[in-house]
Amino acid sequence: MVAQRLAGNPLPTAVDAVRHLVAVQSQDYPGGAWGLAQRVNGWTESDIGRAFDAGEVIRTHVLRPTWHFVAPEDLRWLLALTGPRLKRADAHRRRALEIDDKVQLAGTRAIERTIAKDGPRTRSELREALAATGIENDPARFTHLVMHAELDAIVCSGPRRGNTQTYALVADRVPSAPERTRDDALTELAARYVEGHGPAQDVDFAWWSGLTLGDARRGLGLAGPRLQRETIGARTFWFASVGAPAGPRAPSVHLLPNYDELLVAFRDRSDGVDVKLPVPSSVPGEILNHVIVRDGRVVGRWYRPTAGSPKLVRLEPRVDLRRGDRERLREAVDAYAAYLGRDLEVTGLD
Repeated sequence: MVAQRLAGNPLPTAVDAVRHLVAVQSQDYPGGAWGLAQRVNGWTESDIGRAFDAGEVIRTHVLRPTWHFVAPEDLRWLLALTGPRLKRADAHRRRALEIDDKVQLAGTRAIERTIAKDGPRTRSELREALAATGIENDPARFTHLVMHAELDAIVCSGPRRGNTQTYALVADRVPSAPERTRDDALTELAARYVEGHGPAQDVDFAWWSGLTLGDARRGLGLAGPRLQRETIGARTFWFASVGAPAGPRAPSVHLLPNYDELLVAFRDRSDGVDVKLPVPSSVPGEILNHVIVRDGRVVGRWYRPTAGSPKLVRLEPRVDLRRGDRERLREAVDAYAAYLGRDLEVTGLD
């Protein structure tokens, strides 16, 4: 919790939070933005939206085959390190969709020309542009065509139009940067992953980064001077050499979004779920939900407002709450309301 800045000292801005965590899973943009806000002081949904639209935070496919927030200066070397493995993993699906190198090149060029001519484009606009060039692009084909344009560092997120995401050219959105050697990139990624998430195991780093376990272990070894490790039972954990002082901390309750780094960044999530959570409880499945977290462990779920109930937050604690927990849960809802900039109603608090 301290390493991730959910406890202890918050970071100054959401941009700093992205840099600190290196990459933040964000296929659910509203959830990812709320996760960032909980790691900084006083940033609202509008503040994060302005930073995102200005290109201070980039959203693209990197690490695992899904969207992540990254800092602009990290995008190119992260893609160079992890993109080739993502492409290899996607090869079978692309063959089934009849996307070969020739089709991909034609699709990427059409996407690039369209954005260069007309500015950032939505997904539907890019699909129309591909259709105009004769490239078949049903939803499945289009998803893989544009994802590979992202992995090749041709396109990334652009400014939103209302709540609709757009694509922009990396050349227009991201500053150029010197290339890193593979070992330099492995060292940097391993060190920063542990500094922003640890204590963590090598299997956790391999899962989070999308790298092989061999590459993950090599990166951790190269980053050794910046890290420490300790073996507890059968598990070896890596953690930052310089961290927060040990000792008891004030109890806390958070309303974390789905795919929050507190859970999704680890392959072994057994320590992140309260032992009293009722069975059946799927530890991997918890990352798919918005979760109530007490002192770093999942104790329930929550449901954010919907179009049909724009003011209603539903809480679903699944363990007995301790004295003071309900008050801290109320404070967490109030923090979410302040982030959204509107009053909220709550069910499940009593």
